[in-house]
Amino acid sequence: MPIYEYVCDACKARYESIVMSVKQKVSCPHCASERRTLQLSVFSAGKSSNGSSPASGPSASGGGCGCTPHSCGCH
Repeated sequence: MPIYEYVCDACKARYESIVMSVKQKVSCPHCASERRTLQLSVFSAGKSSNGSSPASGPSASGGGCGCTPHSCGCH
């Protein structure tokens, strides 16, 4: 069950949705529009068996380019 992140094309709200099937209708929880843009997500790795975080440094926050879950600094 993938969780997708979207931006509503109508009201610009950001939201997530669990998508069970490609035929599932996904609409904005704020304005009910089905017009949306799929966002690329940065996902996090958990802690390793020795208790340390496997990701550290610039890549831990989504890459060395300044990207965050809410914006991209690559431009």
